Amino acid sequence: MALVPYEEGAGWGARQLHSPSATFHFASRTIRLQQDWRRLGVAAVVWDAAVVLCAYLEMEGVDLRDRSVIELGAGTGLLGIVATLLGKGFFVCSFKTLYDCSARVTMTDREAALEFLESNVQANLPSELRPRAVVKELTWGKDLDNFPPGAFDFVLGADIVYLEETFAELLQTLEHLCSEQTVILLACRIRYERDHRFLKMLKDRFSVYEVHYDASKDVHIYKAQRNSRKDDF
Repeated sequence: MALVPYEEGAGWGARQLHSPSATFHFASRTIRLQQDWRRLGVAAVVWDAAVVLCAYLEMEGVDLRDRSVIELGAGTGLLGIVATLLGKGFFVCSFKTLYDCSARVTMTDREAALEFLESNVQANLPSELRPRAVVKELTWGKDLDNFPPGAFDFVLGADIVYLEETFAELLQTLEHLCSEQTVILLACRIRYERDHRFLKMLKDRFSVYEVHYDASKDVHIYKAQRNSRKDDF
């Protein structure tokens, strides 16, 4: 979402963040992403929360096939790319018509990050899956008319909870995108008191509980839904 460059220095894994590329292995594929910290700041590097949420989707076998998925603050595209790969389905016949039951994934960020995001998506998805992944502009709270309300089965976000001035717009966006059946998965570090305030704000509107904690990276994954049921995926 935000294109705010942090100050360079220790404490942020500077060597990894300032590397021009990063490589990962998910869904039986090698994913090589370009990074560009100096030009786009936090939007153009891979954060631990994205890696942890990708691993969670794969290890837990979250079924994304034939689901509509949207990622907020997609940045480099790692999470959306992995969701597209994991959501690969098969062509099935219905009344003699072939139907592709792969996931439909929309990766969103602010306008300045879209060209960079699109280049990573095109470079890392096989040709048959590229039509299933869409890159689209979304500034929280401002572009909602471009997205049908309640139309998504999953809303994904990795390390998007860090600017307190965006919390109200982020919550407004989540409420717009979600139906009662929508599953929100947010991966984040709880670094500061403001992060706890966001969780409290989220719990005022959604049923929220923690589904995973990666102690090695200090990353929490929260599941949220409009209703109070704790349904399985």
